[in-house]
Amino acid sequence: MDRFFEKLTSHLAKNPRRLFLIDSAGALLTAVLLCGVLSNLSPYIGMPKTTLDLLFSIAACFWLYSSVCFLFLKTQWTLYIRLISFANLLYCALTIAFLFIHYNKLTILDFTYFLTETAIICLLVYTELSVSGKILNKR
Repeated sequence: MDRFFEKLTSHLAKNPRRLFLIDSAGALLTAVLLCGVLSNLSPYIGMPKTTLDLLFSIAACFWLYSSVCFLFLKTQWTLYIRLISFANLLYCALTIAFLFIHYNKLTILDFTYFLTETAIICLLVYTELSVSGKILNKR
């Protein structure tokens, strides 16, 4: 597993645009799931619609940011990778805070979705920070 991760981060360090593509695809998937699926199921799940709408708005902004970086960024990869990494960590912290705030109303579906999403994003953050570190070390 370590060898796979090492190869992946080395590959992404050589082509950091792909990291922004991965991040934007993930943010788009999150936005679609929050707005298109979970919001429509809000009577059956415990997370309030206003909370889902807030998380959707954040995910949509992350999609826009990563897409713009993917399309237009030519230099200073590490700065922009670290910015989205930090933003992703804040999103995870906010999501976990909402799980605690609305704990009594949530269903197993809520917990499964949001904890899985948080774990995937944390793995992405770890990858992003590893890639940015490799880019800095190459200089």
